[in-house]
Amino acid sequence: MKVIIHPLLITGNKQFLLPLAECGISAGFPSPADDHLDNAIDLNQELIRNKDATFFGRVKGDSMRDAGITDGDLLIIDKSLKPASGRIAVCFIDGEFTVKRLKIEKDAIWLVPENETYKPIRVTEDNEFLIWGIVTNVIKAV
Repeated sequence: MKVIIHPLLITGNKQFLLPLAECGISAGFPSPADDHLDNAIDLNQELIRNKDATFFGRVKGDSMRDAGITDGDLLIIDKSLKPASGRIAVCFIDGEFTVKRLKIEKDAIWLVPENETYKPIRVTEDNEFLIWGIVTNVIKAV
């Protein structure tokens, strides 16, 4: 699964406010909804912790489908977060960006896909390798 990186689409301190339904949205049986929207939500504040270290990446491929990350999804990637085992990261390996779950062992780093048709990648000293950032959110079309 490849990731295409785009610079953060925030300029200055501009806010991007959208209406927010505070009553909650039922995923079960319908409930009476409010007739109006009370507040607004700023997606920059909601989704981005560190704007100076945050980037977007578009997913190509299906190696992370079992983690809910599929082709065309937009990843929000924070380069300031510390890599750790179990986190989903965007990595640069041998000239390409990829998104995988990290498995960090005492003497090895593994890039683990979330699709059984793909094999984990063991990072060796022969690889050109960098953990580029940690995925914090996934935005998908439905």
